[in-house]
Amino acid sequence: MRYPIAIEPGDDTHAFGVVAPDLPGCFSAGDSLDEALANAEDAILGWMEAMLDQGGEIPKPSTLSELREVHPEYRDWVWAVVTVDPAALDDSVERVNITLPRRVLHRLDARAKAAGESRSGFIAKMTLS
Repeated sequence: MRYPIAIEPGDDTHAFGVVAPDLPGCFSAGDSLDEALANAEDAILGWMEAMLDQGGEIPKPSTLSELREVHPEYRDWVWAVVTVDPAALDDSVERVNITLPRRVLHRLDARAKAAGESRSGFIAKMTLS
């Protein structure tokens, strides 16, 4: 997926600001243009993961031309596109094999049981919270 971003130009005393207009509230910054782009990728992926964790849907990306018409406030900003790997957001179930000391596994199972979860469900819940 390719998401357009608007980059507010920075200088020696101001960071480059980044906004992802298709993802409300998703923004980032960086001291250099390269850092701003890298941070934008992280911010977009984090925004998407949080949206999925809340049961929401990821909006489809707009085209650059659509956004330029709809957002005149970014007229003097630089437009770019950030690519997000859809595999990073894949919720397909995958079986994994992990190795834990028995005492740790016993504690894990006890906590999962107390929470009313399966071992796998408990691990997933703890990871996402």
